[in-house]
Amino acid sequence: MTSDLTVLFALFGFVFAMLLWGRFRYDLVAFSALLIGVVLGAVPSEDAFSGFGHPATLVVALVLIVSAGLVRSGAVSLITRTLVDPERTLGSHIAFMGSIGGVLSAFMNNVAALALLMPVDVQTAKKAGRAARLSLMPLSFCTILGGMVTMIGTPPNIVIATIRKDNLGESFSMFDFAPVGGVTALAGLVFVALVGWRLIPNREGDGAITDARKTLKDYLAELSVPSGSDLIGKRLFEIHDIAEKNDVAILGLIRNGKRRYGTQRNTVLAAGDTIVIEAHPEALDEFRTALSLDFTNQADQHLLTAEGNGLSIIEVVVPENARIAGKSARSIGLSWRQRTILLGISRQGRQISREVRRTPVEPGDILLLLTPEGESDAVADWLGALPLADRGLAVTDTSKVWLSIGIFVAAVAIASFGFLYLPVALGIVVVAYVLTGILPLADLYDHVEWPVIVLLGSMIPLGAALDDAGGTAMIAGALVGLTEGWPAWAVLTILMVVTMTLSDVLNNTATAIVAAPVSIQMAHSLNASPDPFLMTVAVAASCAFLTPIGHKNNTLILGPGGYAFGDYWRMGLPLEILVVCVSVPMILIVWPM
Repeated sequence: MTSDLTVLFALFGFVFAMLLWGRFRYDLVAFSALLIGVVLGAVPSEDAFSGFGHPATLVVALVLIVSAGLVRSGAVSLITRTLVDPERTLGSHIAFMGSIGGVLSAFMNNVAALALLMPVDVQTAKKAGRAARLSLMPLSFCTILGGMVTMIGTPPNIVIATIRKDNLGESFSMFDFAPVGGVTALAGLVFVALVGWRLIPNREGDGAITDARKTLKDYLAELSVPSGSDLIGKRLFEIHDIAEKNDVAILGLIRNGKRRYGTQRNTVLAAGDTIVIEAHPEALDEFRTALSLDFTNQADQHLLTAEGNGLSIIEVVVPENARIAGKSARSIGLSWRQRTILLGISRQGRQISREVRRTPVEPGDILLLLTPEGESDAVADWLGALPLADRGLAVTDTSKVWLSIGIFVAAVAIASFGFLYLPVALGIVVVAYVLTGILPLADLYDHVEWPVIVLLGSMIPLGAALDDAGGTAMIAGALVGLTEGWPAWAVLTILMVVTMTLSDVLNNTATAIVAAPVSIQMAHSLNASPDPFLMTVAVAASCAFLTPIGHKNNTLILGPGGYAFGDYWRMGLPLEILVVCVSVPMILIVWPM
């Protein structure tokens, strides 16, 4: 063993020990290990930061931005309202979402499948008042499992098919992976839905949504019925069920600028009516989106959107010396002077009986404001109000929901069939979202989980250095020598376990490239068909469940789920054992030696 190999093995041991300990954040640990490797000469200095430009790193960053665009356009809300029921038990929700994720990832890249479903899962967790971490990891694992069913579902399958063609003259077909991959994926889904999620640590906070109703302030707010709305002609009580599902309380109705007495349950809605509600900001926007309501009248709406830069929602508290203290939003000309709409007022313990925008604001009130993108600080200064901590509130622009879905689906379809490189396709989606106003340029980079990017960018050069120094070849050689004279099932089991272990450390595509030639060599040594060995590598290279760095899907959920490095193996290890127990017999049945 060379000195470089000794250093690299020691660094990997150090990284995993520190990450499992959890004392220091994962990005700091990984970046420190990279720098140590460069200083000691184990990682070439010219390759030190190559990981930050690696396709895997770019895909993770681009997917997070695309997901934000899908949320902002209302696509996620549409999918959530159509398919997902927050009242489902956690187990049935995981089974439902996992099934959808598995099917989607079989026919599109599994990273893209997770990109579409991850924000849906997070939003459902908010509605159900539970931690998103309990369902995000099962969803990630299910999309990984589903990718094994077809050749285009995951990159390792494409690599294996290409290597088979180069060595045997014929590639695997689209559905040659289905018998083994399908049975394995189904077994994994059942395990994840029934048992796996129970093994995930449920820590308060840490990216988990505990209970939005306990943490968010309720505002008295108003939403307008636009002309041409489907609500026109319906009675107010007919939308109460939708309001309840969105944690919104309907308090009354304003018509022709005057608040009507009582709750007006039986009043027939007309264009221009204003529905008075009480809700927290996220519920307010979701309720508006579900019923296609407007924040304000058409004139004020035009003032807001004239420049086409998008909208943002902020919360401010009113001190005694504020410009708006003792005055209403309408009396100071908030809409036409600052192109800002007062959405709601939070006044704890006191009733507000007048129209919100005509209600005098009192010191201590918390205001919910709709402002043009990038103008929120200037508006707060003009009002003399103090901005509260940013909670990442966004405005859903439902007018572009089908445009956002169409752009995303078209790009993924083109990439899935090999006409365009996936990172390039996702990059085109991001540019299209910005140009069409789906995602404002000002907050484009706010949606990237930078610690995750640093982790991935640091570990990729270390993995490449290990491969270049002969570390993976040494492991492969030892594997061939170890299994000499063993029965077929034992050889395949060892090959799968070792390949899985490599895939948890290296990129899964790189693992397939390294392990596939070794598997062919092992087949030749046994005078057996290479196909079962190649299938073993295909399954094992895809099934990286022990760490967040082995598969891009696991990396994607690291930030949104608030996971620690050591959280993955708790569910991942029994799942990998199950994969071995199910897939090896299936391989021997479908692909006899």
